[in-house]
Amino acid sequence: MASEADPELLHVETFVVAAGRPERSPGSSANVPVELTSTYAADGDVNYARSGNPTWNAFEEALGGLEGGRALVHASGMGAISAALSLLPPGGTVVAPDTTYNGTGDLLVAHEKAGGTVVRIHATDTARFLAALESADLLWLESPTNPLMDVTELEVVLGRARELGVTSVVDNTLSTPLLCRPLTLGADVVVHSVTKYLSGHSDVVLGATVVADTERGRSIGERLFRHRTLHGAIAGPLEVFLALRGLRTLSVRFERASASAAELARRLADHPGVERVRYPGVGAILSIDVAGDAEAAERVCSATRLWLHSTSLGGVESQVERRRRHPSESEQVPPNLLRLSVGIEHVDDLWADLDQALRAI
Repeated sequence: MASEADPELLHVETFVVAAGRPERSPGSSANVPVELTSTYAADGDVNYARSGNPTWNAFEEALGGLEGGRALVHASGMGAISAALSLLPPGGTVVAPDTTYNGTGDLLVAHEKAGGTVVRIHATDTARFLAALESADLLWLESPTNPLMDVTELEVVLGRARELGVTSVVDNTLSTPLLCRPLTLGADVVVHSVTKYLSGHSDVVLGATVVADTERGRSIGERLFRHRTLHGAIAGPLEVFLALRGLRTLSVRFERASASAAELARRLADHPGVERVRYPGVGAILSIDVAGDAEAAERVCSATRLWLHSTSLGGVESQVERRRRHPSESEQVPPNLLRLSVGIEHVDDLWADLDQALRAI
């Protein structure tokens, strides 16, 4: 790629539009094309499509610049999470929040069953994190956590992990690089479900890892690259093209959705159908504990007409889900909790639909 976009010189709103573009020349395309090939002629930069593709390169350049590092695109968010957890040695100790994305939680349980150790700590208990790091091989963080929306003191915990030489990973899917850049706080690896905010239109399944452009970061990046290549968790070029197209509007989508989320959190705090609002003060995700039991929460989901009852997040459409409907969800998550992913619709329409659904219980 020959894009002139420089993340150190441009505002992020500009960088997401300018990054990952082809070199400009008379008659050149504004966009990187979708390169559909499995085979390359010998002696070039790429010898087989399982290890590289120019369409991947464009997306990786853009996301790497946003996070301040070097990115790798994976076939899914779980592909990226699996690659990051492969940095954990067999039988090793991982320190993690006591509630995480449930796919991550399933992999942590599998690590335990294979003889490893998982130390689970409440996301806000900084002192326990610092103490647990003394005997850890890997630190896994989400901030905020999904779906309880708890916030960890990333800079403090990541700084200590770096001092001790503990490999650290931060799932930055909910915050996006617009709110948080974990590599600048000391993280070794950043993980994204690109399916969510980065692509933003609920039409692709992709993941990504990002490492710092340092000797340590490049070494870790080689291990992630090897895991992706050997396990075959590679992305389709068309999906990556769509994700890069979606990335162009990340800042405007996220700004609109975040403003609406803040307003909905304010209104929901006084709603008779809500026991608790879980909102960290920024971002486009919030969770609520519905007044009542699991059945009452399910009735809310069934009663919405605009909010989509679905299991994803980060799309332009607003989505709602009772997370404990999934058997693998943590028991720390209340049965009556609903996770709300706020989209870009008008906030008054979102409120009206949610209000009538909550009053229906």
